[in-house]
Amino acid sequence: MAVDTEIQKRIRPARMGDIREIHALLQHFARKGLLLGRAISSLYDHLRDFVVYEEGGVQGVCSLHICWENLAEIRSLAVAEEYQGRGIGEALVRVCLEEARLLQIGRVFTLTYQAPFFRKLKFAEIDKRELPHKVWSDCLNCPQFPDCDEEALLWKAENN
Repeated sequence: MAVDTEIQKRIRPARMGDIREIHALLQHFARKGLLLGRAISSLYDHLRDFVVYEEGGVQGVCSLHICWENLAEIRSLAVAEEYQGRGIGEALVRVCLEEARLLQIGRVFTLTYQAPFFRKLKFAEIDKRELPHKVWSDCLNCPQFPDCDEEALLWKAENN
């Protein structure tokens, strides 16, 4: 599916002034149990990881977090409910995957409750045990650990 050029025009790197809106959007979905919330300090620490979709404010967000040699993670994907179904989430993920390609990162994973969405973008299921650096760095601090029910999926640049 081709990404709408009007959507692409509204995607840009996150800026300092976006942090409060990004936080509010992520917290909205975290309260619904659809993603893990992020501390506002973490958003400032990782500002450069984020891209946003802006239309009258931040209506979508996604981040590419570099984890290890040749491995990154798609995190914090959220699109405001009234903007869902337009291809914004797909466009945000594709921007992050393109950045991974530019950085010569060949593998990108996600831990998600929305596995069908990522499968459409050529992510394939993997065992979480294939992600040791992820498990021992971030997951230990997660409130869901060790009973995580998110699915792990992996995208490989050479297959796309």
